[in-house]
Amino acid sequence: MALKQQLQQKQQQRLSPLQMQVIKLTELPNIELEERIKQELVDNPALDEGHDDSDDLQNGSDNEDFDDSSNITQEDIALGDYLTEDDIPDYRLTANNSSTIAREDIPFSSAESLHEFLIDQLHLTELSEDDAKIAEYIIGNIDENGYLDRPLNAISDDLLFQQNIDVTQESLKRILEEVQSFEPAGVGARDLQECLLLQLRRLPEDTAVNNAIRIMDRYFDDFSKRHFDKIKRSLNVDDDELKQVIQVITGLNPKPGNNWGDALSLTMNTIIPDFIVEAYNGELFMSLNNRNIPELRVNREYSEMLRGYSENKKGVTADTKNAIAFVKQKLDSAKWFIEAIKQRQETLQRTMQAIVDLQYDFFLTGDESNLRPMILKDIAELAGYDISTISRVSNSKYVQTNFGVYPLKYFFSESMQTDTGEEISSREVKAILKECIENEDSKKPLTDDKLADILKEKGYIIARRTVAKYREQMNIPVARLRKNL
Repeated sequence: MALKQQLQQKQQQRLSPLQMQVIKLTELPNIELEERIKQELVDNPALDEGHDDSDDLQNGSDNEDFDDSSNITQEDIALGDYLTEDDIPDYRLTANNSSTIAREDIPFSSAESLHEFLIDQLHLTELSEDDAKIAEYIIGNIDENGYLDRPLNAISDDLLFQQNIDVTQESLKRILEEVQSFEPAGVGARDLQECLLLQLRRLPEDTAVNNAIRIMDRYFDDFSKRHFDKIKRSLNVDDDELKQVIQVITGLNPKPGNNWGDALSLTMNTIIPDFIVEAYNGELFMSLNNRNIPELRVNREYSEMLRGYSENKKGVTADTKNAIAFVKQKLDSAKWFIEAIKQRQETLQRTMQAIVDLQYDFFLTGDESNLRPMILKDIAELAGYDISTISRVSNSKYVQTNFGVYPLKYFFSESMQTDTGEEISSREVKAILKECIENEDSKKPLTDDKLADILKEKGYIIARRTVAKYREQMNIPVARLRKNL
């Protein structure tokens, strides 16, 4: 096939650097926006904190044309800071954001980690040097919940290829049992069954503990599925004895490592609301939480420097051209960043105001039954934005109210109708389902069919499969798994 050249003219949509900035900043929650601004202040000397009392921003934008014979174009200067691999805009409608600040800059809890706690205990054992190395490798494969997340044969292969240690399966199992004898009880288990058995075997022996060990060892699946009648027949125990066994087992910790993870989780999951909605005397007042967001301005010295270069067009050298390009680039970057922050704030303000207008009764009372059906399209029409923009705003954002802190996604729900034709939120139906399940007879829990019948009696025409969907969304198990003695 012959090669040939040809000219082709076509139109393409291309995002400006300002649009890229706005898209990226709109997705960020408050805490990440603070870090992003701090990083921009460090990276760009033309950006300063504080109120802009002069017209330098406008003056800087007027001096864009520097007429010389260089090949520096406006596009080359403007886009230089933006079109990098790290600045490709994210068009997805789901949140998958991460801060641009390095993780080590985030303050972590200084408490001892689970791995450090286990290593300290390892140093107190009488294992040989080689066995201690193997035990340390095993500890390194224990996850934050305290479970060994790799099979022993895979660990054996790793030790052989990475550390040139050839260990048999029997020796590896013996060393693992040594690690499993460490505190907390249950650490190093390979599954839930083994974890519970490790804890039971450390308890003082009595009839209930012995029965619990037998159930966990032989009838774990039956116990998980709450086939209590089968267990009673197999072990020849009555209801009272089985209740004692259940009490012992439910007192165990299914995640022995979580005591070390709680402090870190709380540190990482601290919520800083992006919006504040307060109710006073029957009126709502909405504001953005800008407490830690600094006011930004363009550095006056850089604006004057660019103006000086622009006015002095004689004796232009290569170094002067490079200086002009650098100063212009940093000024443009600063101006676009400031404008992007302003547009972000305006977008968030209008979007949140639309949500408040639709959910006015809820913000006044905090009553979940007052939540109206609301989807992204409803807010997009009210706020005058695209649905994708509303999705970006609602992802990872929180609002502080008189009744608690809520994620914005909490206010979005499907629309349903009662038998009278009244439109209600699916969240109201979930609240009724949850109440019915909480008040059910634990010996005869309500099936999905029965729950659907109860809802129909209350005027909510809902199919059984819809009841099952809502129950699963609320992480409520099926009736069989909710059954108790």
